[in-house]
Amino acid sequence: MGVEKLVIKPGNGIDYPKKHDEVSMEYTGWLFDDDAPDHKGGQFDTSVGRGDLITPIGAGRVIKGWDEGILGSAEASPMTLGEKATLIITPDYAYGPR
Repeated sequence: MGVEKLVIKPGNGIDYPKKHDEVSMEYTGWLFDDDAPDHKGGQFDTSVGRGDLITPIGAGRVIKGWDEGILGSAEASPMTLGEKATLIITPDYAYGPR
């Protein structure tokens, strides 16, 4: 349970966020669908067209899956400036069971 990170575009490999750093991100949230070819079910939220989300990371202001997916964990390396990734987040690290 937790977070799996799939890197779509690597970042610069130099600048890594630290806990409480302000980060800027564009995101789209999808429900996981095991039967869909890309595992994307229904879209439930997006920042596209509204502007990036800017927030301190690791401060508990976003879901635990984002904190760990961006800052890194025992299972995944931290994201770096400019990186684009898909985070597959289990319900206990997101919004809970539905």
